[in-house]
Amino acid sequence: MEPLAQLCLAAAAFLATHFVSSTPLRGALAGALGEKAYLGVYSLAAFATLGWMIWAYGKAPVEPLWPGLRLLPAILMPFAFVLLACGLLSVNPTAVGAARHLRGQDPARGIIRVTRHPMMWGFMLWSGAHLLARGELKATIFFGTFLVLAMVGALLIDRRKAQTLGADWKHFADVTSYFPFAAIIGGRNRLATEEIGWRNPAIGLALYAVFFWFHPLFFSARPY
Repeated sequence: MEPLAQLCLAAAAFLATHFVSSTPLRGALAGALGEKAYLGVYSLAAFATLGWMIWAYGKAPVEPLWPGLRLLPAILMPFAFVLLACGLLSVNPTAVGAARHLRGQDPARGIIRVTRHPMMWGFMLWSGAHLLARGELKATIFFGTFLVLAMVGALLIDRRKAQTLGADWKHFADVTSYFPFAAIIGGRNRLATEEIGWRNPAIGLALYAVFFWFHPLFFSARPY
């Protein structure tokens, strides 16, 4: 099978692996295998399909679709890394096991006031910037897979939380937004830079600097 066809199949399998957790099939599999065994199989399938995608991407031919916007990642990736760092290092009620934080009077603090899915938006910026920068068919499939995963995955998280958490989630959703700054612009929340602080954004920018400098070594491609 041609590498490009394998890339398409691997991308489809990668998405299916991740989206199964938002379908009734997850409960059936967890019930049949046990929760720990299910998580083990899920993780193994996710890493296997990701590895398949990376291999197929490296083997697939370059087929240009448009002139790549080469400077776009250098512009957008600082924001992506800041969102990733702030999302990872802050309390987020949408995270697994963090639903208890929904019960406070002010459940959205720091970066969550900007968007309730900072990490997903970090991945969206990363994948979208690289998709547009490469301008190739294989890059569109590869990075487009992560873009779809982050965009749709965030919506599925919202739907699942709304179904399982009821009034607590409704209160949280009323004062936050899927799209960055939408709740703030709409007057449902405010920007509190003092809650975000400087540490997490600084960590994000430091990681950006490391990846920018070592990009040719890590990925055999210049970042600009």
